[in-house]
Amino acid sequence: MYTYVALLRGINVGGRNRLKMKDLASMLTGLGLHNIKTYIQSGNVVFQSNPFDPPALAEDITTTIAENYGFDPSVLILSAANFQQALAGNPFPEADSAPKSVHLYFLAAPATDPDLDTLRKYQKENEQFVLTDAVFYLHAPDGIGRSKLAERVEKALGVAVTARNWRTAGKIMDLVMELES
Repeated sequence: MYTYVALLRGINVGGRNRLKMKDLASMLTGLGLHNIKTYIQSGNVVFQSNPFDPPALAEDITTTIAENYGFDPSVLILSAANFQQALAGNPFPEADSAPKSVHLYFLAAPATDPDLDTLRKYQKENEQFVLTDAVFYLHAPDGIGRSKLAERVEKALGVAVTARNWRTAGKIMDLVMELES
């Protein structure tokens, strides 16, 4: 069995799209996934499975949630190795001392024609970002809620994204390591 990470976007945010993690885990078990672990209520799931087609499973998860809960979140599935690679590629050492200031935006696909000039236009003096094929890394020392750049990332990149702060990404990685030990 292989270990995977599923990142669901837009659940349990602002009192909308409510889905208990216990119910999500049960639903995923019904889809044939094993050893399901969740972290906080915002759609962070680690599980094990035999090899499968990640986009097809992501669509199955979205469809099942839509049928049972009336909303259809984006779901991004990464192998444990790809998730670990994203963390290892973090260019901002500030993440360790200020884990809520560094955010990883996981891309559904590589950004083939990103509008980085727009992001630079809204970038504060103390903000930094790096774009790779799989992740947009943002260091926002004043917080993501105050960043005009942060609210424009998805549109400027032209691909769907889902973001996690460094602390959350680390906790997800802890779950991966737990399953793989």
